[in-house]
Amino acid sequence: MFPSRAPSQTIFKQVLGRRGVSTHTERHLGNVGDWTEFQAERHARTRLKNSLEGYGSAQNKSNTWTPGKAASAASSETTLSALVAAGAHMGHHTSRMNPNFMAYAYGERAGITVIDLEHTLPLLRRAARVTRAIAREGGSILFVGTRPDLRPLVENAAGRIGHTGYHVGGRWLPGMFTNRANFFGKDRLENLDLLPDLVVFLNPLANLTAIRECATEHIPTIGIIDSNADPRLVMYAIPANDESVRTAELISGVLSVAGREGAMERWASLNQQRSRRLTPQEVEEKKLTRLMEAWRPTKPHSWSQVKAAKPLREGEWSWDVTEKSEKKAPIGFRTQLVNFTKFVRDGAEGEDTDA
Repeated sequence: MFPSRAPSQTIFKQVLGRRGVSTHTERHLGNVGDWTEFQAERHARTRLKNSLEGYGSAQNKSNTWTPGKAASAASSETTLSALVAAGAHMGHHTSRMNPNFMAYAYGERAGITVIDLEHTLPLLRRAARVTRAIAREGGSILFVGTRPDLRPLVENAAGRIGHTGYHVGGRWLPGMFTNRANFFGKDRLENLDLLPDLVVFLNPLANLTAIRECATEHIPTIGIIDSNADPRLVMYAIPANDESVRTAELISGVLSVAGREGAMERWASLNQQRSRRLTPQEVEEKKLTRLMEAWRPTKPHSWSQVKAAKPLREGEWSWDVTEKSEKKAPIGFRTQLVNFTKFVRDGAEGEDTDA
């Protein structure tokens, strides 16, 4: 047999040592002194790492991008790095580029259109603001993704929003909006509003029928537009790679988180209004105070002829306007105030004649 020409481990380590490359070897800790030395070296390395972190970038688990973080990030936390990592900048072949997509194309590389993410990020944040505003007003949001790999994405997106979030993960049935009377029945149409307030398309080109129905019913739409599609298909276009599942997960996650924030703002405002709601007794007292301030006499000394107010029922008052009169004013604020102002006017004229 011929001898092996592969270098031995000793020669290999010597060559690497001359080149300044260290190899990982298992250290034997035989006694307490070896263990103490090992702990001191590890502590020194930790101190050196902490001191150098301020002068450069250090990658750890907290600042490393992962696909799971993109699905639950807010629109303000979404960055260009996350879009690039998700592959949102990769378009179709240049021969398939739509002429109306030229404004969102950065260039080409190896025959592939590169999407300008400097346009994608602000348009994504604009769509998130629209979603948040609609959810804040109590509107319903529908996510549409008819590919099998998009089905779990639309389900998760609708689940984040809550009871106002809906999804379509299978085939779109033509006439679901325009012919909804035959789909759901006229009885349900009278009691339920079956049209959503916003529709988000993760693959618009495969759902052109649904987009036409939304345009017929005047429903705003948001869609991921690739380089082979016309951005005018939807109302709020997001130029990105529509074939990437990771890109669809990022965009649907940002929009669903924005919808969840809007729904939470709505519930917070409703709870605040409930806490400020007055009781019926407080409402009647406020009414009485407001009316008395509006009909208050100009001469304060004329109040000396008025007896104390006597309640007839809860929330209703009657005024004895003279000491001789035993008849009380009819129940009702308007009649009481008319009699009261008549008394004040007569009393003021009598005081003027006496003077």
